[in-house]
Amino acid sequence: MHIDETATYYTATKKYDLSFPSLEEVIEADVAIIGGGFSGIHTALELSENGVENIVVLEARYLGFGGSGRNGGQVMAGIGHDLGKLRKDVGDEGVQAIFALSDIGPQIMRDRIAKYNIDADFHSGYGYMAYNGRQAKTLRAWEKEFKSLGSPNEIRYVEGKDVQQIIGTDVYQAGLLHRGGGHVHSLNLLLGEAKAVTEIYGVRIFEHSPVVEVTYGDHVELRTAKGRVRAKRLVWACDGFINRLEPELHRSTINTYAFQLMTEPLSDALIERISPIRGAYSDIRPIINYYRVTAENRVLFGAATSYFDYIPNDLKAWNRQLMLEVFPYLKDVRIDLAWGGPMATSRNLFPQIGNLPGHDNVFFVQGYSGFGVTPSQIICKILAEGILGGSERYQLVSAISRPSIHGKDRSRALLCTLGKIAHQTAGFWQGRR
Repeated sequence: MHIDETATYYTATKKYDLSFPSLEEVIEADVAIIGGGFSGIHTALELSENGVENIVVLEARYLGFGGSGRNGGQVMAGIGHDLGKLRKDVGDEGVQAIFALSDIGPQIMRDRIAKYNIDADFHSGYGYMAYNGRQAKTLRAWEKEFKSLGSPNEIRYVEGKDVQQIIGTDVYQAGLLHRGGGHVHSLNLLLGEAKAVTEIYGVRIFEHSPVVEVTYGDHVELRTAKGRVRAKRLVWACDGFINRLEPELHRSTINTYAFQLMTEPLSDALIERISPIRGAYSDIRPIINYYRVTAENRVLFGAATSYFDYIPNDLKAWNRQLMLEVFPYLKDVRIDLAWGGPMATSRNLFPQIGNLPGHDNVFFVQGYSGFGVTPSQIICKILAEGILGGSERYQLVSAISRPSIHGKDRSRALLCTLGKIAHQTAGFWQGRR
C-alpha cells in the first residue's frame, strides 16, 4: 500500500462522520477552491465570514487526505522557519511586521473552535526543547522575542532539573514553555470547520472530484471527470498534491516527507511522567522531532529524515527508535499505527500566497514547508483579505519571492538531501544544533 493510503491516528479517532458527493453537474460559483485541506477550508470559512456567498470546494480525495490529516497536531508560535531569509524581499520593517503575526495563529484557532463549537481536543502548553548550550542560548533569545509580542500567556525558560517540570526526560539541557501554543486534533478541527461552512454558510463541498483541466479567463472554467464549475475567482490550495496541474505553482515547491507513529493507550501515571503539562513538544534543530500526548493517553511522535531524503521501509521501527532516544522507558510500549506523507517545501521555507501571474482572479496558497497547522490559520486569513480587495498584510506577504526549484521532477530526492544538509549546516551557526 502506498504511504499516503495508510490509516492515521486522525482517521482512527475522528469525531465527525462527514461525506460529500462528487461533482456530476455543471455549476456556477463566485469563488472556486481546489483543495479540501486546511488551506481550502480555512479560506472558504474566512471568505464566508466576510459575506462571500456561492463558494465551491473541490477535493480530489476526501477532506484532510493530505498534510492536514497526517501531521503532528502541533500548535506552535510562529509563521515560518527563518524569517531572516525574507529580508531581501520585504526589508527589516517587513520582517518585523511578519514576526508580529507570529502569535495570532493559536488565538485564531481557539476563537474558531469556540465560535463553531468544534470538538478538536485543543490543549494548551508547548515546550521548545534544547539539547545543548548553543540551543539553550537560542531559547533565551526566543523567550524575549515571544514576550515582546505582548502575549497574555505564560512564557517561561527553564533549564537543568527544572526541565522536568514540563517534560519527563533527561536528554534536554533547557526548555521554553509557551502556554499560548499546544496541540489539536487537526482532522477534527478541519471537519468541524467544514461542518460550519456547509451548514451555516452554504458552501458546497465535493469530494472525490479531481480537477483535470483549468481554463483561465474573465471566468475560470474547471473540469472534473463528470462535472464543471464556472467561477468568477479561483483559489489553488493543493500544496503537496498539485501534481503539475498548474505548472507555474508546481515549479516553486518540492515535496519531502514526514512520518509519525501512535502508541497504544498508556496509563495516567505514565502520561503524567512523560508530560506533566499534557502538552506538545519539539526540539529546535533545523529538522525537528515533534511529539505530544493525546486525549486518549497515547504518544504521537513524528520526525523527518535528518540528512538523506528517503522513505523508511518500516515506519514503526524507524520512528520508534527516535522516540526511545527521548523516552527510553517506553521501550515496552506497543506501537499501534505509523504513517507519513508529503509536505510541499519552498526554497525559503515560507508559505507562498498571491495572484497567479497574468490572472488577477486566480489566487494560490502553498509551501508551508512542514509548518502548517497553525500558520495556515494566519496565512489563509491574509489570503482572504487579498481576495476581498487587498490589505497591507496581503501586499507584504505576497511580495515574498517564489523562486523555481530546477530539476525537482527528475532529482527530487537528491535536491531534498542537498537542501537538508545545507539547512542543518546553517542551523549550527544559528544556534539550533
